[in-house]
Amino acid sequence: MNAEQARQVDAVLRQLGVPGVVAPDNPENPAGPWRVYDTADPATRRDVTADALASVAAKFREEKPSSGPMRGFIIPPKDG
Repeated sequence: MNAEQARQVDAVLRQLGVPGVVAPDNPENPAGPWRVYDTADPATRRDVTADALASVAAKFREEKPSSGPMRGFIIPPKDG
């Protein structure tokens, strides 16, 4: 992901309470690819991008559809 996508990912992670630090792969090249890490320290950080994305996907699966009217068709049986 690029820097703009990283800002968006960071905002979503914070909104959903998913831990992670979004930072450039190479701290000296912020124009390069970005990832999600467990800590901000480039010397000790571990790439957790896949885990963070899986957590975001799981949060959206947890949401239940709202109750209320739904659109659709009711087709009566031919026997009736």
